[in-house]
Amino acid sequence: MFTSSRLALGAAPLALIAGAASAQMQPAGNSLPQPVTITDTIPAPKDLAYPGGTIKLSVDATDVTRGIFSVKEVIPVAEGGKLTLLLPKWLPGNHSPTGEISKIAGITFTVDGKAIPWVRDTVDVFAFHLDLPAGAKAVTATFQYLSPTKSDQGRVVMTPDMLSLQWDAVALYPAGYFVRQIPFSASVQYPKGWKSATALAPGLSGDSVTYPTVDFETLVDSPVIAGHNMVSHDLAPGVKLDIAADRPDQLVATPEQLAPHRALVAQAVKLFGVQHYDHYDFLFTLSDTLGGEGLEHHRSSEDGTGADYFTGWASKAPDRNLLAHEFTHSWDGKFRRPADLWTPDYRTPMQDTLLWVYEGQTQYWGYVLQARSGLGTKQEILDSLAATAAYYQNSPAKDWRSVEDTTNDPIIAQRRPKGWTSFQWSEDYYEAGKLVWLDADQLIREKTGGKKSLDDFARIFFGVRDRDWGVLPYTFQDVVDGLNKVMPYDWAGFLNERINQPGARFPLDWITRGGYKLVYQDTPTNWWLQREKGRKINDLSYSIGLTISTGDAKGQIGGVFWGSPAFQAGITVGSKLLAVNGRDYSKALLASAIAAAKGTNQPIHLLIKQADQYRDIALTWSGGLRYPTLVKTGKGETGLDKLLAPK
Repeated sequence: MFTSSRLALGAAPLALIAGAASAQMQPAGNSLPQPVTITDTIPAPKDLAYPGGTIKLSVDATDVTRGIFSVKEVIPVAEGGKLTLLLPKWLPGNHSPTGEISKIAGITFTVDGKAIPWVRDTVDVFAFHLDLPAGAKAVTATFQYLSPTKSDQGRVVMTPDMLSLQWDAVALYPAGYFVRQIPFSASVQYPKGWKSATALAPGLSGDSVTYPTVDFETLVDSPVIAGHNMVSHDLAPGVKLDIAADRPDQLVATPEQLAPHRALVAQAVKLFGVQHYDHYDFLFTLSDTLGGEGLEHHRSSEDGTGADYFTGWASKAPDRNLLAHEFTHSWDGKFRRPADLWTPDYRTPMQDTLLWVYEGQTQYWGYVLQARSGLGTKQEILDSLAATAAYYQNSPAKDWRSVEDTTNDPIIAQRRPKGWTSFQWSEDYYEAGKLVWLDADQLIREKTGGKKSLDDFARIFFGVRDRDWGVLPYTFQDVVDGLNKVMPYDWAGFLNERINQPGARFPLDWITRGGYKLVYQDTPTNWWLQREKGRKINDLSYSIGLTISTGDAKGQIGGVFWGSPAFQAGITVGSKLLAVNGRDYSKALLASAIAAAKGTNQPIHLLIKQADQYRDIALTWSGGLRYPTLVKTGKGETGLDKLLAPK
């Protein structure tokens, strides 16, 4: 009976079934609309030379008080008629549609000095449609890029002391062509007396610069920093560290501080064996007002930290990982790039499926190179690895979400804040991916008796075509094939298990293979303290489960670990901790209360303000303070020791 009913239903005409369902769900007499057909009127990109010729882009970047970039763009055309202009939408390195269209204002288009109308596309709002008169030779576009004046509007890119100019925010380009086929000649006026730096013009330039004509892909890949206080250091032939700072004294770097930056370049070249740039510029901004940044490019990187990078050197090891990470991207992410992440223009959607290689392996190499170059001590890097391992050992998100699924986060969340990151995860392909590659390295070392390692994969996979700074795409199978060249193994199964499958056990075998074990102690490591200081937080994730601000918003709850004692007590992100056991909250007081409650049934009383309500919470936790660290178990130079040793 059951089987025959299913067969009978399956044999019924689909239209009758749909009609019956519709009749049941919609009361008689209701209007039943049909969707409007959406027609894409924007020309698809073709790999053809743009017929109009070179586009001239002029940017006035002198209004640093109000953060306004004024733009004039002369776009030659081969003929009159329909023209569609686009503002870049899907931005390389962002892995998502984060173009700054909301900050473009004052748009006008003219032909021979006469205004012509324009219409914004209603489906893709980054597109502008124009009808040019017959005989038109060029259209002139003028507009303003109103950069953020406060961090809640986005990253602050212009201050009275310095600026960061990303060409994708100030340039329109004609639809219908690969961006590498559209030539641009750009010029910028900076404030009087300023200096500027970009991969377009190696070394420091002045306050008025006309850059060489390049294709639009190269232009977008070559951002600029400029400022009143700037200096440049040679790190290696053709490699420069260009620094802009809020004040002149913050530019001063000792020989001892510059030495590991030079070693970073040397160690990277030893690792990969080739260079994927004709020259390279670290565009380094040190500021407490300009927004921080870490963005990769073929021949440069945008690196932005706090102003005390050099003046507070002893406590800045976490910050020093930034340059190692972004430099690695010249090989991993820019030259070798996932096939579904390369697009012919900035309108075609990106797919992020292999970000656990693009970002995850770069995260891995960034920490390895930080240790090998001396930008961090071996112990600091081990402590940072312990912190990452502890997070994934305790995070419940691993039970339901795969690392692969987090590669969708740049599009899903676009880095907006989340309330429960330990249960949601957020772009975990970075740190979780790093652990997978640590696992692969230590497995190779173990099975080859220390004769091979992931270093061999780096040279095979990334170390090809010296000085080629184009794009060589890859697929999952290419990664598997590269690993098999190092050591035959079921690498597809290895990666699928760790990347594509959620599960209760996260891969931490690299710790044991590497000659260490993960333990928790009642005192934080030096690296943990540096990270807390840099982020202005009190991190008690693995004891009571709270992360608390120590900055201007002192006491503000910034994180609650899912399932922790704080979570069980109902504490949420955004609440404020006012008092501990009846006394005003301080970091030291809370630590003392947690330590005193260890091994007892004595609750810790927290006074919490949530919105306009006050709550006295009796928090039960007898485990004391818990901070992760790696303790050596092996004898002699173990796998992890060898991994972090300079070459």
